[in-house]
Amino acid sequence: MAGKILRYFGGGNTARGFHNLFESNFQGLRRLFILKGGPGTGKSSLMKAIGSEWSEQGLDIEYIHCSSDRDSIDAVIIPALKAGIVDGTAPHVFEPKAPGAVEEYVNLGMAWHSRQLAAQRATIERLNQQITDAYQAAYGHFADALQIHDEWEEIYFGQMDFEKANAWTEELLHRLFQEKKQSGRAEVKHRFLGAATPTGAVDFVPNLTEGLAKRYFLKGRAGTGKSTILKKVAEAAEQRGYDIEVYHCGFDPYSLDMVIVRDLDFAIFDSTAPHEYHPERAGDEILDTYSVFVAPGTDERFAAEIAQVGVQYKAKMQQGISSLAEAKRHRDQLEEIYVAAMDFTIVDEFRDGIRAELMTLVR
Repeated sequence: MAGKILRYFGGGNTARGFHNLFESNFQGLRRLFILKGGPGTGKSSLMKAIGSEWSEQGLDIEYIHCSSDRDSIDAVIIPALKAGIVDGTAPHVFEPKAPGAVEEYVNLGMAWHSRQLAAQRATIERLNQQITDAYQAAYGHFADALQIHDEWEEIYFGQMDFEKANAWTEELLHRLFQEKKQSGRAEVKHRFLGAATPTGAVDFVPNLTEGLAKRYFLKGRAGTGKSTILKKVAEAAEQRGYDIEVYHCGFDPYSLDMVIVRDLDFAIFDSTAPHEYHPERAGDEILDTYSVFVAPGTDERFAAEIAQVGVQYKAKMQQGISSLAEAKRHRDQLEEIYVAAMDFTIVDEFRDGIRAELMTLVR
């Protein structure tokens, strides 16, 4: 029987630029292979091949997907082996903590024909600059969208009953944890459940919450305390010694979208657009912050302002997505140049070497 595959993002194209959360997901690993090499050198394919092999042998694996190309992965982790492989090229560059002992660089650039690439130098430099410019444009559009979103939040923020919100949250925390505690230090992993990609917003909520007995769907409007509730849940879980998965917002990484405590068999997440879901199985429950915390009739009283802000926000987000799509078009052209200059038999040799080392970790 094949192992389970957990999917999430480790980095995000956000309103605050590219945000990197990879490192916390590698804590405790005995072996981490850091792949170097340009686009089109086979890094994602190598990681997928090795991940697939171990999954077919019944081991659970984790795929960290690429926010700039949803079909590519930036890392694979095999928890049972305490091992992983990661794309260590920009923008997610890693500094080894125990080079050689834990981390090992694998330079796939040894498989390319440098003279062939040198002949394309001007084109490579032009495409790299176009990629950089497109990403900067995307981050600028997302930053504008965040400012507009802040205006959206202010409408509801001004109509909140904070005393009621605090009391309700305390009751929720008691319900989730009661008097339960774990001994030992909690392991906290920071991730993204979704991301802005060149094809639009993508999330892995169904995959991440599959098999959990209890799922809490936080509904509500912008600025009605959903992220604050999630931060308090994460803090309470950590204080009680539970390992937790903290999923940051792919739009604003300073906000949270989901917390999972697998030892207690629950997930609680922001279930509003662009990752809006509805109860579909036993154990699913809606928690609506708008109906509990916000003055009745707020939607109706501020309908014109809300509609105007909504249109402006969506327009800026679409501009950002279009810029990401432009970056991908240029990157695809760049990859074609590198693919044509690669000797993939050498990449296969690197893959076989990694595979052999992973086998030594089997107990």
